[in-house]
Amino acid sequence: MQHKEVAARTLQALGGEDNIVALAHCATRLRMVLKDTKAVDTEALENDPDLKGIFEAGGMFQVIVGPGDVNVVYKEMTALISKDVAVSTEELKDIAANSGNWFSRAVKVLADIFVPLIPILVGGGLLMALNNVLTAQGLFGPQSVVEMYPGIADLAQLINLLASAPFAFLPVLVGFTATKRFGGNEFLGAGMAMAMVMPSLVNGYDVAQAIEAGEMPYWHIFGLDVAQAGYQGSILPTLVISWILATVEKFFHKHLKGTVDFMLTPLLTLLITGFVTFIAIGPVLRTAGDMLGLGLANLYEFAGPVGGFLFGLVYSPIVITGLHQSFPPIETLLWNEGGSFIFATASMANIAQGGAALAVYFLAKSDKLKGLAGASGTSALFGITEPAIFGVNLRLRWPFYIGMGAAAIASTLIAILDVKATALGAAGVIGFVSMRPTDIPQFLISAAIALAVSFLGAYGYGRYLVAKQGSIEPDAIGAAGAGAGSAGVADSAPVAASADAVRIASPLAGQVLELADASDPMFAAGKLGSGAAIEPTEGRLVAPIDGTVTVTFPSKHAYAVRGRDAAGQPVDILMHIGFDTVNLKGEHFTSHVSKGDEVKAGDLLCEFDIAAIKAAGYPVTTPVVVSNSKKTGPVLLSAAGGAEVTLGQELLAVEPKLADSPTPSDSPAPSAG
Repeated sequence: MQHKEVAARTLQALGGEDNIVALAHCATRLRMVLKDTKAVDTEALENDPDLKGIFEAGGMFQVIVGPGDVNVVYKEMTALISKDVAVSTEELKDIAANSGNWFSRAVKVLADIFVPLIPILVGGGLLMALNNVLTAQGLFGPQSVVEMYPGIADLAQLINLLASAPFAFLPVLVGFTATKRFGGNEFLGAGMAMAMVMPSLVNGYDVAQAIEAGEMPYWHIFGLDVAQAGYQGSILPTLVISWILATVEKFFHKHLKGTVDFMLTPLLTLLITGFVTFIAIGPVLRTAGDMLGLGLANLYEFAGPVGGFLFGLVYSPIVITGLHQSFPPIETLLWNEGGSFIFATASMANIAQGGAALAVYFLAKSDKLKGLAGASGTSALFGITEPAIFGVNLRLRWPFYIGMGAAAIASTLIAILDVKATALGAAGVIGFVSMRPTDIPQFLISAAIALAVSFLGAYGYGRYLVAKQGSIEPDAIGAAGAGAGSAGVADSAPVAASADAVRIASPLAGQVLELADASDPMFAAGKLGSGAAIEPTEGRLVAPIDGTVTVTFPSKHAYAVRGRDAAGQPVDILMHIGFDTVNLKGEHFTSHVSKGDEVKAGDLLCEFDIAAIKAAGYPVTTPVVVSNSKKTGPVLLSAAGGAEVTLGQELLAVEPKLADSPTPSDSPAPSAG
């Protein structure tokens, strides 16, 4: 490879140096943030004989060069660029996170805040659904399950306690993760949120009634009457307060030093943020929620079906802000006027988001997304949508929009049929028990339409995305065509190799995975070579073949060994421990070889700490690929996917190149940094 020429061609196809914001590289690919991806000549990059592919993920544009060559091309490219664009891969991720339009950045921030909370929200949501099934009257008869079987009453109370806690104290959880995301001390954020839900305050769900009844207690501070109101279940006030707290804390850290900083920064941060919370931010956002609820109620009554359409369309976005918590007091007023449309509309929105998430369940390839979509989709059908919205639909975006559209359609029907609730309950499929008896059939029809439209719409669009880009998952785009027998992907079933085949031993002990199941799209698509992946059970990487070490990456997470077939042609084996482990900068890895070392099969290349790497948030799944498989004969899988392999056990076999195929010249061993 003529690295300088490749760098020049790549830079030109990327739109020139003015289009590059930042540039980094890992063991196999160039990673960059671009000003405008539309300015990229993708056809030139894809057809370049020295490049292995391109794709976009996580706000980064990536060009696959290959092990041993990527660092040289990177060096040549940075030399061609007159401005300083070179950054580390960790810095590049931060730059990518802050690039894009305001909506993309907002979604990324929300995902960073709520994704860590998804397990507790899913668990609480499903427990809430179980509690609703046990306590709802009219679901299995005139009495609830608890009333029919009094012996389980205490169990039901315990389930209700466990289900209610995550949502009652949601501000504490959000305060922790949001403050951490905004760069502040997460424990200060959690402490501030604890103050917002202290039991001595009027419960956030009862604030409107307390104010209306004239029973709200007040603090008298600097001549101001400050309501002693809690914020149970609130999201938007907590997000705003977390950002303020982090900003105030960073200000004091910057201007105070040493012991003064240690003592005064937490004190002043909590004091200032507390004043702002209860005097200004909290009351303003609570008032905004009340005005929103009354405005929507007036719009609904004035515009009829159009109002139903609009309310159904915006209900899920309102849930994101947490302002829907202000609706119950308005609903109680509507009950006196014949019933509340708000609960029925909320049920349609929740069912629609649940249907979209369940469609993702049937489309997802990764076990993580599949499990999350299934659990959160079910939870949403029973009225708890936060896990589905924040963990699945908003992350992918299009399921969220489809859910909004389906909710709008079903809510229009709710308005036309004048479906109304006379009580609160679980705003989901079992919400019919809260409807006026004469409205139950119409509610169920509308619910079925919401579910069908959202599920079929999301599933249909998801199938379109799979056909177009190989996956619905943003981090797995590019895996289209990665199947058995495709170029670069080893046959998925074990195949007997010929006597002349090059035998490649497993460099790891662990479980064999098909390469297509790897979470990295380029490895899964076979663009970095044909082979398999291993989920290691022992932190030792050994040479899979006799040969020369051609790549030892500085971060010690990637190695390549070049062997020879019977005709003397090179067979290059790339082993990449984990994904994105370059960000660890060598921590938890101990290398035992250098570039140019001669090794025998079974010689120790690297030791790594599996538990520590996983604790740092990185997988250790290790692709083992023949990186020059386009120039070799067929690569066969010797061990079945799911099988356990030991060190030295045969993993792959490389057949000789067919005699009628042109034999490539033996290029010099690739260089590595």
